Amino acid sequence: MRAEIESLATLDAHLRSTGSLAGCIVKSMDLRGRGAVLERVEVHNAFFLGCRLKHRTATSLAERGATVFPRLPQVPFDAYRPALYAAEDLYAGLEAGYATTKDAVIYAWTLRDRSRLLDAGVAHALHDHFMSDGLAEAVPEPRTAVGVMGGHAVGRGTPAFVETAHLGRRLAEAGHLVLTGGGPGAMEAANLGASLNGTAADVEAACAHLASVPSFEPDVGAWVGAAMEVRRRWDCTRANVGVPTWFYGHEPPNVFGTGIAKYFDNAIREDILLRLCGAGIIYVPGRAGTTQEIFQALTRNYYASDERQVTPMILVGRAYWQEQLPAWPLVAALASGRLMEPHVHLVDSMDEALEVVPSPSPTRRRTPPGEQPRTASDE
Repeated sequence: MRAEIESLATLDAHLRSTGSLAGCIVKSMDLRGRGAVLERVEVHNAFFLGCRLKHRTATSLAERGATVFPRLPQVPFDAYRPALYAAEDLYAGLEAGYATTKDAVIYAWTLRDRSRLLDAGVAHALHDHFMSDGLAEAVPEPRTAVGVMGGHAVGRGTPAFVETAHLGRRLAEAGHLVLTGGGPGAMEAANLGASLNGTAADVEAACAHLASVPSFEPDVGAWVGAAMEVRRRWDCTRANVGVPTWFYGHEPPNVFGTGIAKYFDNAIREDILLRLCGAGIIYVPGRAGTTQEIFQALTRNYYASDERQVTPMILVGRAYWQEQLPAWPLVAALASGRLMEPHVHLVDSMDEALEVVPSPSPTRRRTPPGEQPRTASDE
């Protein structure tokens, strides 16, 4: 595996240890003060991604077998970002208004017609590649990860929001890493519950505080501010991940994911998010986006050739998924007779959902002891 070097301290330590950068990946650093060293060490098959380099040094590196990818200063983001975002990265400068934050500036940039600009396309692709790289590091064992998918319109303070927050907390307490789409609504609730190191009463209190600003509309700044206040009052540091996208940039990312993998390409984002939820995906009521996530995961399960490739799917709300937005009849029909059939569930409550989520241990538990799973054939 190639060594990835993302800080000057790591660079210096690596050179002291090996005396070489051959085969290394060096990301997004100002190396103008390391020119003398770089011009004499071995760099064959090394990659320098978005680093600041003197022209003489860059020429020397290329002549000696390194590949130098240029910085892309004309885009408002780091195409070679070495780590996932934190909320503080995306919302820096919020006190001057949401429009001045990195999140808003990048979204505004995406709305301009840049389809013919090669540098924009390359920058998008590189950025999303490194988001996926960071996400793989944040979720080292997908078999312990549970996704919670649901609608962005679920208001703070509503019963659905509070119930989903409790779900997130209980999943985290059981040892699962919680992943969501990273946006508002049900996604924020699950990230909140998963992040909060505290009791069920703490979750209730945090939800009550958030309810003072029930939606990100019309004021994203007030919505984020209420959430930041919750983070100051309660310990919201337990690991969990949000995976939002600038494709839906009008929906701001919530601040409770300890790691935020924000993508430009929604198709890539959806694929990797669902693929990483190895312990299962819980679907609380949502609309088009949630339905898309149901059938995207269902398609992967439908074509699975080995039961170990199947991701458990749990739809919460019988009336909702059978009548109001009737996805379940099609899910059940497609699951019938397939490897996924025992792992597709329709339940009525969060308690039932938790009962059928596989154990977070690396060895997947097929069915909760003493209980038969609810399957497509039961309906």
